[in-house]
Amino acid sequence: MTDPQNRPWRGVLVATALPLRADLSIDYARYAEHCAWLVANGCDGVVPNGSLGEYQVLTAEERARVVETAVAAIGGERVMPGVAAYGSAEARSWAERAGEAGCASVMLLPPNAYRADERSVLAHYTEVARAGLPVVAYNNPIDTKVDLVPELLARLHGEGHIHGVKEFSGDVRRAYRIAELAPDLDLLIGADDVLLELAVAGAKGWVAGYPNALPRASVELYRAALAGDLTTALPLYRQLHPLLRWDSRVEFVQAIKLSMDVVGRYGGPVRPPRVPLLPEQEAAVRAATEKAVAAGLG
Repeated sequence: MTDPQNRPWRGVLVATALPLRADLSIDYARYAEHCAWLVANGCDGVVPNGSLGEYQVLTAEERARVVETAVAAIGGERVMPGVAAYGSAEARSWAERAGEAGCASVMLLPPNAYRADERSVLAHYTEVARAGLPVVAYNNPIDTKVDLVPELLARLHGEGHIHGVKEFSGDVRRAYRIAELAPDLDLLIGADDVLLELAVAGAKGWVAGYPNALPRASVELYRAALAGDLTTALPLYRQLHPLLRWDSRVEFVQAIKLSMDVVGRYGGPVRPPRVPLLPEQEAAVRAATEKAVAAGLG
């Protein structure tokens, strides 16, 4: 098992948005600068090649270079790439390449090409764990239609295949069940809009979206919530929640990139099949972001 004192997935790890030029090519220099900027503003690391990083529409060459760029910018200990793939062999290959690039851990969705049963899920995580890097599971039953319920997570952890879980189900009650069944399994906040609830419930980290635009305020909120300082956390949470809830919506990539543009970072366009926000959606995100900036949240 992983040394409990060396768990690089703990803290605020930002699921990084990927800067695309007008022609939809990747601006790697800008991405490197963004990773460094996030760490300089209090974040603990980054998660490239997640859904927010649009990994599904990257070529293999692009996907590998994104990881290498992040590692060169902030060091491999701070980089936990997503290694999701339709096939277990491909996911294992991405995990092996992450290790070769210098990463200290990886994040893995269950099989998502079809609604996998428990045996398939176990086989998938067993195979990817053979790459030798600690694996953080990613439970997103909303999008994958595969639910890593607490009992299954406990089994995966007990057999040594996972060391943490990014919990995106939205069911905060699971935090307590996971702690009962697998007390050494690290729970990571997976959805921005349940941050406070899961932090109070004992989360050890946050795989975060909105720090891409507002890192300092987001880190302050996380640290206060983790410390049980509700006097600080609750007002911040209320101020940020109109934005944080976009992380759980279909248009989360577009929303977060727009917020980045509004605060003076570069968000930029998205690749198809994603399309720009509707005018009313753009207006809502823009207004909420401007209100946060006006309140001094950055």
